[in-house]
Amino acid sequence: MVLRFLGIDKDLVRVKGKKGKTPLHLISKVGNPDGLVDTFLGVCPQSIKNVTTRNRTALHIAAEKNRLDAFQVLIRKLKKKDYCQEVVNRKDEDGNTALHIAAINNQPQMLKLLLECKADKHEKNEAGFTALELAVPRNNIESISILRGCFSGVSNFKYELKKYVAKASSLIFDGVDNISSEDRSTLLIILGLLLTASFQVTLSPPGGVLQGENLSKSKGSYDANAPGKSVLGQHFKYYLHFWQYASINQGRGRPVRGWGISFIVERETVRITS
Repeated sequence: MVLRFLGIDKDLVRVKGKKGKTPLHLISKVGNPDGLVDTFLGVCPQSIKNVTTRNRTALHIAAEKNRLDAFQVLIRKLKKKDYCQEVVNRKDEDGNTALHIAAINNQPQMLKLLLECKADKHEKNEAGFTALELAVPRNNIESISILRGCFSGVSNFKYELKKYVAKASSLIFDGVDNISSEDRSTLLIILGLLLTASFQVTLSPPGGVLQGENLSKSKGSYDANAPGKSVLGQHFKYYLHFWQYASINQGRGRPVRGWGISFIVERETVRITS
């Protein structure tokens, strides 16, 4: 009967009923009987993008009801679409993605499928929790292992760097269209110098060794300034203080000082002070 109706009008798959649920939402709740999930998506692939009044996709519903059979079909079909990440990372009214729900319900297989579709593991819900942070207090060992396994040190660093660069860009360029072309050119020049200095200071700390001759001949004594000693080793605590200060104050409009140079970037004025 269902197939007959779909043969007449394929858009029936997207018709919303109570609480904004489509036939795909309803069938995902009970699994994949008679291959209906395959059928609905075959007739109307776009129906996977539909959401309920709670802003939930069929992925949310299948994950909540632990319907792995339906979930696997949804992911398999979704992988072939250019809107895959959009659907996978869709948040419901509570800010939960399907990854959050799979973590709560301890569905490791669903987590793997979502991560293969590039689900954003850094996304936080309205309560401020990532999927991993939801799995930990529930002691979902396998889910925790899967989610932790995808958090490499490099991945976290790249994510944090991207976040801070985006924040800094918004602060620096906010209102840039309202300043003169001369000031804008000055801003770009100083920004280039600032970025060069910041990366050089942060990623290339003072190196080399102390030069000169050690005139001390006493045995058993330790000379901290002896030739051959690391420069950074002698001044590490000062560099560490500077690095922490620079990291904390980046993007707050405060001057970042280092080796006698201070760059101050304001909304409409850029100046250099020594």
